[in-house]
Amino acid sequence: MQLENKTRKILDNFEESTSNDILEVLGQIQGKFKSKITQDYLSGKLNAISDISEEYEKKKLCQNLKPYFDWYLQGL
Repeated sequence: MQLENKTRKILDNFEESTSNDILEVLGQIQGKFKSKITQDYLSGKLNAISDISEEYEKKKLCQNLKPYFDWYLQGL
């Protein structure tokens, strides 16, 4: 599945998506941003969330990263 389709699927079904799926797609999106600062910031957030063991807490933190999906899709 293409990255654009994965991104749209997660946005459409965010509550049903697992944190691992969200983090995986964000990891792929990360390299698409032109700003190194944005890439590094997102990388730090993804690493911090990945280190958390509780799914509920991960999903709560992933919710804060939803704008990255929108920004990626706006660039298409």
